[in-house]
Amino acid sequence: MTTAPLSGIRVLDLTSVVVGPACTVRLAGYGAEVIKIESFEGDQMRALGGPSPSGQHSGSYLHLNRGKRAISLNLKSAAARTIMARLLERCDVFVSNLRPDALARLGLDAERVRAAHPGLVHCTITGFGPAGPYRGRPAYDSALQGASGIAGLFGRRDGAPAYVPFLVCDHVVGEIAAGAIMAALHERQRSGNGAALEVPMHETMAAFVLQEHLGPASFHPAIGPLGDRRVLNPDNRPLATADGWISLTANTDAQTRAFLTAIGREDAIDDPRFRTTADRFRHVDAWFALRNDALKGRSTAAWLEVFARFDVPAMPCHTLDSLLDDPHLAAVGLIEEVAHPTEGRVRGIRPTILNGGVPGDAGCGAGPVGWDTRDVLREAGFSTGEIEAFLASGTAKAHARAGAARTAEVG
Repeated sequence: MTTAPLSGIRVLDLTSVVVGPACTVRLAGYGAEVIKIESFEGDQMRALGGPSPSGQHSGSYLHLNRGKRAISLNLKSAAARTIMARLLERCDVFVSNLRPDALARLGLDAERVRAAHPGLVHCTITGFGPAGPYRGRPAYDSALQGASGIAGLFGRRDGAPAYVPFLVCDHVVGEIAAGAIMAALHERQRSGNGAALEVPMHETMAAFVLQEHLGPASFHPAIGPLGDRRVLNPDNRPLATADGWISLTANTDAQTRAFLTAIGREDAIDDPRFRTTADRFRHVDAWFALRNDALKGRSTAAWLEVFARFDVPAMPCHTLDSLLDDPHLAAVGLIEEVAHPTEGRVRGIRPTILNGGVPGDAGCGAGPVGWDTRDVLREAGFSTGEIEAFLASGTAKAHARAGAARTAEVG
């Protein structure tokens, strides 16, 4: 098996909820040792993500924090600064999604941390970048979907704004931050210098929207209105079959001819409205109208078989329930049932990126609050007496499991 690319990299993770954990779970998936710091109450997502047998490990929390070591500190305690300084000495990366003022109050802003640790890659994920009027405001996914124009795209198409029904801003920005960290680690290999990274959510997501929809207004003067007419067309949606729905596209001219042949509309192949990509763009309303009722006469399975023969890009339009039964996901083993030390049997989601053709293990998700506190502090060089003093003084919190060895089942 190929060595995990971030093996040997240690990440100090002061993130919570979704955007930060989405970043650091990617780093953990690439082999980094991620040490997640939580308050004594734990990351909000432990409960905010939904119910669990113990009330402390929502499914979302388990999946976003798999492969991480959990320690619990009271960062407002003066003694916690001693612990943080020791941990930062041993780490290559520090990641936080605290607001800038809160991070500065803890003495963990980039300027001070990198003055003491110039080789460290310091990454903060913020709602809004510096110099703008939104700086320092709280930022959650729904607010960012509105501010970046994502919710408004639904309004343009459907008449009322709406949210994408998963935390798309958090996940996308988390992945972008992970990529920026890895780029900085690569540069550090060459120069020996760390980095001070900031990944603002608003600007990042607005850039994604505008890359797609600035379109004809990219030019000066504009040669057309903002927005991709195809993506925003209200008829650009899954196509109804006799018993369900199919998600289908036909972008190239060859795919379009194949699609029209497959649905028995060879007569439309030479229609001047549909012959080329440019023609279909100009006549997008007519193009989507042609497609919309074309599949109602046969079942989803029958149409998928037809489109496979004609090499037309088409897939079943899954529900959440049917997604779990998808035969491809079952064949590649995306979901694995594993044991958790406090939650019993859980469904783990394995990393999707293959390294040397081999995926990573799903693991059982994250451990309880403070599960690794004693181990991590011991590895940082604190004596047993010092660790017990931290615990007794309310500086640190440890799970009540027996001492040193982490259960092998915890991933």
